Amino acid sequence: MQAISSEKICFLIVKTREFDVKNAAIIQDMSGALTDDDGLQTKNITLDSVADDPVHEELLAFLEALSDEELIELHAMIMLGRGDVDMEGWSEAVQNASDDLDENLPERLLQIPMISDYLANGLTQFGKSVVG
Repeated sequence: MQAISSEKICFLIVKTREFDVKNAAIIQDMSGALTDDDGLQTKNITLDSVADDPVHEELLAFLEALSDEELIELHAMIMLGRGDVDMEGWSEAVQNASDDLDENLPERLLQIPMISDYLANGLTQFGKSVVG
């Protein structure tokens, strides 16, 4: 990880978690009581599904301001944190992310459910922790 700083990744983690907290799915059973029953369906709310949300707008602007190299490493970090590759495959992840780079990448990154978890897991594999 050379192009993007851990501080920028931590900012993204904190902001995407802020969105998750605001939009946490509340599910109810047939009686109307709150429940944590995994058997009930909930709508998966991702950052792209509420494009007029101020957090979405802030994150999109932040991502669009990153350099191509930073976006590539950020995407590779998500792949690493998701378990698509391990540390030995970091250069492969960077190459795959580079091949996937286009003007829509910032928006597509915001469509990834659990992006904050993937970024935090990837950061941990570099021996760094989330601050903030």
